[in-house]
Amino acid sequence: MEELLNTEDQKSEKINIDSLLDIPVEISVEIGKSRMTIGELLSLNKGSIVELDKLAEDPVDIYVNDRLLGKGEIVVSNERLGVRVLEIVTPKERVQKLG
Repeated sequence: MEELLNTEDQKSEKINIDSLLDIPVEISVEIGKSRMTIGELLSLNKGSIVELDKLAEDPVDIYVNDRLLGKGEIVVSNERLGVRVLEIVTPKERVQKLG
């Protein structure tokens, strides 16, 4: 009888997890940051270059719903930009970032 209950619990859990698979999430990639004054910002125009705090070969940060998921590298595929996931942060690291 216990096996039957465990099987039912597993089926229920699978149904609950399956219902989560269709929830949309927003993925963003941060390639770097820069600080400037309002005056510097207002002087930007077409062709201006804003220097970022990362080097070209540095990994980029991958966020899901504004929470750090991991690190990656920028790739080009079929003339489109993408990101290759290099590492996923651990749950412990995610909690540390909150504090």
